[in-house]
Parts: sequence; structure tokens; C-alpha cells
Amino acid sequence: MFRFPELFSARLGRTLGLLLLACAGGGVADASDKYPGVGRAATPKEVAAWDIDVRPDFKGLPAGSGSVAEGQHIWEAKCASCHGVFGESNQVFSPLVGGTTEQDVRTGRVARLNDPAYPSRTTLMKVATLSTLWDYINRAMPWNQPKSLSANEVYAVTAYMLNLGNVLPDGFTLSDQNMVEVQARMPNRLGMTAAHALWPGSEFGPAAKPDTPGSACLRNCTAEVMVASALPDFARNQHGNLAEQNRQVGPQRGADTSQAELKPGTSVGAAKTVLAALAAPAAATEKTPGSAANAVNVKAALALATKNSCTACHGVAQKIVGPSFAEIAKKYPGQVDYLATKIRAGGAGLWGPIPMPAQSLSDADAKTIAAWLATGATKP
Repeated sequence: MFRFPELFSARLGRTLGLLLLACAGGGVADASDKYPGVGRAATPKEVAAWDIDVRPDFKGLPAGSGSVAEGQHIWEAKCASCHGVFGESNQVFSPLVGGTTEQDVRTGRVARLNDPAYPSRTTLMKVATLSTLWDYINRAMPWNQPKSLSANEVYAVTAYMLNLGNVLPDGFTLSDQNMVEVQARMPNRLGMTAAHALWPGSEFGPAAKPDTPGSACLRNCTAEVMVASALPDFARNQHGNLAEQNRQVGPQRGADTSQAELKPGTSVGAAKTVLAALAAPAAATEKTPGSAANAVNVKAALALATKNSCTACHGVAQKIVGPSFAEIAKKYPGQVDYLATKIRAGGAGLWGPIPMPAQSLSDADAKTIAAWLATGATKP
């Protein structure tokens, strides 16, 4: 007769024994005090790398400091491409700054959260605890290089963001020693509540009704928007496609200026003629193939791109936030002067909705990078 329990138990015992023996041979199954023979105790260094959360009472906050001015430099290099120079963000990300007033800083409640006419809800309008802001920047930013900021850089970026929201003055230096003082200035510090029935039981106070009753609410809907004005044809696409430069938050939407406005009686052929005329200035951009023939120092160009945080948004061969250097080189062969100007001035709409902020490097450094791009963006 087949004895399944006994046979299964025997095979399972042999299998577990072999697995534990293999782990022990590889040095993985060092016995711990609590669970002998299973895994090992984490080292202090491993625990420190994992245990980085900062509580609302600021326990877990590392020592350090950073000024508003330092934060501005880091912001423009590593944050502005996604969140805008002034925290206004773009159509991909929600705005961080805006909607708060000096009165909110005094009262601890953001009045515009109760204003249905205000177009959007920014981060500084909603967040109640400074520790939440610091902790998220520390563990998740920049999004393509999380945990790459030092503690001092996180203090500086947080200080600059609060300065943009008029919470901190220009010359302020944020540190682990004055976080409690700054918490007392958070615009929505008194706007957080636990009385919302999100958890069972009464550990956060008496049970409350849910925030939403679940009934349909289709009253007072916005009427259909009627277009009251339009851009003239000659000005439609002078500064890039407006539809790609507006975030999809709030009621504002940009017109698709890459397409001609089809008015009553306008034929498709006429629309194509307008589009061709709009594209003509871009095609006539000055080209300087001869200047790219000068000696190009590939290593120096890549070093400058890394130093000025260009590589945070552009890979050599792969797209990150913006296009790859190889794509740029393919689109603008030989156009050193044009590329150098774009590097320093920034721009938006040519490669999608996310803008590139202006860069503060010198003309010589910009031309070094531009010359490398104009000759193919080859690897060293």
C-alpha cells in the first residue's frame, strides 16, 4: 500500500537538509541567536542602510545642514528638469509649490484647500509634516538616481523648496538642529487628522464616518468649454507645441500648435502648407559642419556633462528624462553653435513635454559638449 505521509515526510526532510547544507557551505546560513541554522543576523552596516526613515518627531534624522542657496544649485542641476525651476512642474508631475500664503504659515491651515475654484493642489498645500518631505526626498529623489543625495544635499533641497513656498527666508540654513522650529512654520501643519475611519478600531480616537458616503455626485457639473480666442497662424508654433508644455492638472490646456487651426472652409492641403511654413525656420537653423572638425575631446566632454548633471537626464545611448546624446547628435550633425546655445539657454517642446532648464556652465564648456554632440556623441 502507498504510504504518502511517511514517504513525503522523508523526502522533505532530505531536501531541507541538503538545502541547509548548501547554504551553510556558501556562508549564507550562519546561525543567529533567535533562529538557529536559518539565515544570519544583519550587520550594523546593513541595518543602517535600510533603517533610514525619519519619524514625525524627527527621530532617525541624520546630522547635517544645507542652505537655501546651496539647495538652488542642486535643484537646478537635478530637480528642475522634472519639477520646474520654481517648483511648478510640468504635465507629467504635479506642482510642488504654490497655493500657500503668509497667513497659512501663521495659522497652520491652508485656506485654499477649501476653495473649489483653485485650479490644483500642490505638495506644500497638502503635506503636514516636514519629516515626510525630508524623508521622501532622501529615499526617492532624484527618481532615476534614488538615495544618491547626501544628507546635507537633502537639507539644502528641502530648504530651497520651502523658500520657493515663502516658508523660509533666502538666507536660511536648514539643519537637524532647527527642524522642529521649521515644522512650526509648515503651512498645513494642523491640517492632518486621524478621524477619517481609514483604520478599524478606536486606536486613533472615536470611530468616525468615512470621508465619502459612496453615493453618486453628479451635480453642478462644469458646462462645455467654448473657445473664445485662438492664436493667429503666424504665431502658432513659434515657441514649440503648447500642448506639450502644459501639465494635465487643473483646467488649463495648451492648444496643439504643431497642427494648423482648421477654420471653416480651410482645405487639408492649405493646412499642410501652413505646417510647412512653420517648420521652415527650424530647417534654416545655422549649420557649422566645419567647426565640428576641430579636435573633439570626448573624455573632457563627458566629464563636463557629468559635472554639470547632464547625465542625470540624458544617457549616451539611452533616453532617461530627455533624449539620449546619440539621438541629439543624429538630429543636429555639425551644428556646434546651435547646440551650445541650446545647452546654455534650455528649452521645451522639441523632445516632448518635459522642459530642460537653462544651464550655468561657461561658453567654452558648452561648446566642448556641443562639439562632441555635433560629431556623433561617440564613446571614449
